[in-house]
Amino acid sequence: MAGILLITPAEDNPLPALDFLGHQISRVDFDPAKLAAAPRHDLTFLDCRHQLSGAKSVAKILEAAGWQTPLVLVIGEGSLAAINQDWGLTDFLLEGASIGEVDTRIRLALSAQRQQQSGGVDTGLSIDESSFTAKINGRTLDLTFKEFELLRHLNDNPNRVFSREQLLSEVWGYDYFGGTRTVDVHVRRLRAKLGEHESLIGTVRNVGYRLDPQGNASE
Repeated sequence: MAGILLITPAEDNPLPALDFLGHQISRVDFDPAKLAAAPRHDLTFLDCRHQLSGAKSVAKILEAAGWQTPLVLVIGEGSLAAINQDWGLTDFLLEGASIGEVDTRIRLALSAQRQQQSGGVDTGLSIDESSFTAKINGRTLDLTFKEFELLRHLNDNPNRVFSREQLLSEVWGYDYFGGTRTVDVHVRRLRAKLGEHESLIGTVRNVGYRLDPQGNASE
């Protein structure tokens, strides 16, 4: 599941379908200080329904700050004419969009982001977060839940190096009392299940692990 930041000055949810998709949703208003302190997330929804000029100012702030997550605007049909590429948007949704449309737009935005981060390299790896399944070149991987979550997390951040401590806290959670050896065990199992594609998960000596779209040798 994805971490979603909903930027809205309104008390109501412009996309009620979000509540049924199981994503982790954080809400902030248009206050720049709150935006700067926003929790880690994978996708940003910007509510443009009631304060169009204010929403565009927020979009400009995000662009100036080098905001890295895909930006999806939520807008009323009557304001569509005001939307253009100057907003720096990835996509848009009409308020009250159906659960199927919201789910599809989220998956497409995240997929495009991962492809961009990997430099356009096709790793052969596909992950379906809705069914908790992963495939490599069409072959379904028989993964436990934690193996899936670890692979998903690495795949969401291609080429980013994670220490064992980071992976333990971000995949297992801060309340997990096991040691970092757990990470090594799960990486070893993942590599075994990836088979000839095991080099997708690289080891950075004395640091940790990363997903390497090029499948280069470990450092």
